[in-house]
Amino acid sequence: MENNLSDYRKERGLSQQALADELGVSRQTIISLEKGRYDPSLPLAFKLASLFACHIEDLFIPEEN
Repeated sequence: MENNLSDYRKERGLSQQALADELGVSRQTIISLEKGRYDPSLPLAFKLASLFACHIEDLFIPEEN
């Protein structure tokens, strides 16, 4: 799944590690999310959207079939 996570993170001035710490996940999870290798769980997606004050759809772009 494509996403804009890296853009939102950088706009906020957060490192991957700082974002991981704030969310209670590993830095590897953030790396995998940003590279599209891992789709977030629904609770994690909500946490990210809340943190960045945006909609989940602003962060994660679902693939169209």
